[in-house]
Amino acid sequence: MIELENLCSPDEVAALAQLISRGDYADGGKTAGRAARQVKLNEQLKTGGVLDTVRQTVQRALDRHPLYKAWAQPKSTIRMLVSRYEAGGAYGAHVDEPVMSGKRVDLSFTLFLSPPDGYEGGELTLIEPGGAVEIKLPAGHAVLYSTHALHEVKPVTSGERLAVVGWVRSFIRSPQQREILFEMDIASRSVFEAQGKSPLYDTLAKNRANLMRMWADD
Repeated sequence: MIELENLCSPDEVAALAQLISRGDYADGGKTAGRAARQVKLNEQLKTGGVLDTVRQTVQRALDRHPLYKAWAQPKSTIRMLVSRYEAGGAYGAHVDEPVMSGKRVDLSFTLFLSPPDGYEGGELTLIEPGGAVEIKLPAGHAVLYSTHALHEVKPVTSGERLAVVGWVRSFIRSPQQREILFEMDIASRSVFEAQGKSPLYDTLAKNRANLMRMWADD
């Protein structure tokens, strides 16, 4: 799991919220799998021009965020939805589908559009062996996590929770390999800032590139 701070600027968040407010919504259960449908109580923005504009805006934000690129090694965004939870809304424990639109999915993200004080409850909760991790971020921030994680959205007791959720296929299938590449990227950047294009930087950059070449999907 990694947090993408300020993925969208305050102006972008305001524009997205205004745009979304004009859209039409449908029962979110229609896009869930057979088991997940039983625990999904939310609404989703219908397909159309409004959703297309949201997707384009969020994709541009992802593409320009250096931490997203370094961590996810994104090959493509498979799907993106806008979800709305009002009082009584929730999404019980579930795992996202491993294949969407005929493509493997490696990473999921949630971009928060509602400020934390705009609703009660509604925490995105990752259910891990060591315990649950509850996530409720400022508007414009996002969290990126492995799609294989069991997770839920706790019941919203008041207010409105708006979020953009999406799924990403990575060039790197293995989470462990993605972590190695991410840490090598951080290390090489640190060396470059301290020493410039030194022999140590060249060695780190060469080995990171060769690991990427060895591990990347076509």
